[in-house]
Amino acid sequence: MIVSVGIDVCDVARFIAELDRVPRLREKIFTPEERELPDASLAARFAAKEAIAKALGAPAGMRWHDCTVHRVTGGPPVVELRGTVAARAAELGITRWHLSISHDAGIASAMVVAEA
Repeated sequence: MIVSVGIDVCDVARFIAELDRVPRLREKIFTPEERELPDASLAARFAAKEAIAKALGAPAGMRWHDCTVHRVTGGPPVVELRGTVAARAAELGITRWHLSISHDAGIASAMVVAEA
């Protein structure tokens, strides 16, 4: 059963400019594994985390590091939740995530479906 959906888009150049302007922001939003990705992939990961937050109702107190998006060769990205984000997903009965991310023409986008 679908519990919720979330979608987000991100202007890659504007997002990277903000990361450059506020260096600690990269550490705040991304796990060490994610920080090594190319700019467009970083923006797509940010869009994915935003889409996941929206699917969870964007409650206060969720931490960015409690959600990681992993690359999977030949397959869709995998969502890993911990701590505050995992707790909110459990509250809503979410047991499975379907995530699609893309980046092209300077725009990164993500769409998630949360399933119980």
